[in-house]
Amino acid sequence: MLHIAVCDDEKETALKHREVAESCLRECGSTGKISVYTDSGNLLYDITEDGFYFDLILLDIEMPGNTGMELAEKIKPHLPNVKIIFITSHIEYAIDAFELSIFRYVPKNDAEKRLFPAICDAVRLLLLENGKSYTIQTSSRLEKILCKDIYYIERDGKNSCITSARGVSRVRKSLQQVYGELDAEEFIYIDRGCIVNMIHIMQIKDGMAVLKNGAVLPVSRSHLQEVKERINSYWGAHI
Repeated sequence: MLHIAVCDDEKETALKHREVAESCLRECGSTGKISVYTDSGNLLYDITEDGFYFDLILLDIEMPGNTGMELAEKIKPHLPNVKIIFITSHIEYAIDAFELSIFRYVPKNDAEKRLFPAICDAVRLLLLENGKSYTIQTSSRLEKILCKDIYYIERDGKNSCITSARGVSRVRKSLQQVYGELDAEEFIYIDRGCIVNMIHIMQIKDGMAVLKNGAVLPVSRSHLQEVKERINSYWGAHI
């Protein structure tokens, strides 16, 4: 599921852009959650303070408080991979938008024609880039971790600790529940309290799984044969 934010100080325009985004999701065969903001400060707070995650943001440039340009600069350190589409009536901003690595620039006077294909292009690219992901959602934060970036997951009391390329994330769910939600063939139990992503296993040696990130994890004797067979089967089917 993709997470999209629409930010425009004119509520009617923001709602109209949300409708276009909804149509694009349907067109691309994707699902998503679309959040609408009419205050740029609220969007900035949600991202920088509350840790909200967005895949795509539609930004009006001319807004009171934080302009779209200022907002993009402040957001990028927190969401380095976010796709931003600028919507503005001032064409001179296009050069600055290019320098900020903005995904697309859409003039307001041509938005009816150009916004739909711009969002569709962004959604298709996101679907291609993201692949499967695991989402941690609580009342105060939303975090999406790409499955390919997850090294292993360990049980920690009532929590599951996910070690990925981004660090360690905790979710208050059982290991079995997380395993079921992942629903991905590359994850395998190597012990009752540990799940490993097979794409990161470099070797199984002396009862230990050696991972690409340098982690060395024990494989229980009861799982050892199955782990070896699953690894051989997985790579046999994907190489």
